Amino acid sequence: MSIAGKTIDPALLPYRRGVGMVLFNKTGLVFAGRRLDTDADAWQFPQGGIDDGETPLEAALRELKEEIGTDAVAILAETPGWLTYDLPADLLGKAWRGRFRGQQQKWFALSFLGQDSDIDIRTSHPEFRDWRWMTLDQTVERIVPFKRALYRDIAASFRPFAARG
Repeated sequence: MSIAGKTIDPALLPYRRGVGMVLFNKTGLVFAGRRLDTDADAWQFPQGGIDDGETPLEAALRELKEEIGTDAVAILAETPGWLTYDLPADLLGKAWRGRFRGQQQKWFALSFLGQDSDIDIRTSHPEFRDWRWMTLDQTVERIVPFKRALYRDIAASFRPFAARG
């Protein structure tokens, strides 16, 4: 990878710390949003960075409110450790101005306590152009390929919450 004419080994770059949220409705389906910044038919869970001084849970609730307009949730579980993914070569040097090789994330399973009408993706920090409820397996199939292994791990960790519906 080359940034500003310098060749950089991606393995030497740090991971960006972040959070991800798997929002389950009463029937065990999960929220998936189609990103605003791409024309690809790729769907993902809400996610975002951790600000200085925030705990991962505080960041998760803030990001949820910023991205889908509600934080009417109950915490079901969190991943015991941090999960990572690496950016593909074509995004290295572009995403996050080339400062990171990918993300290291803490993931939360959340129970949605509101109504569908509480979800509003037209927020002051829009991320999504559309949203829908999907099965966990559908999200694994519909995520961008470089995050597919991550989504398999997330689905395996939180599958019991999908069965409760």
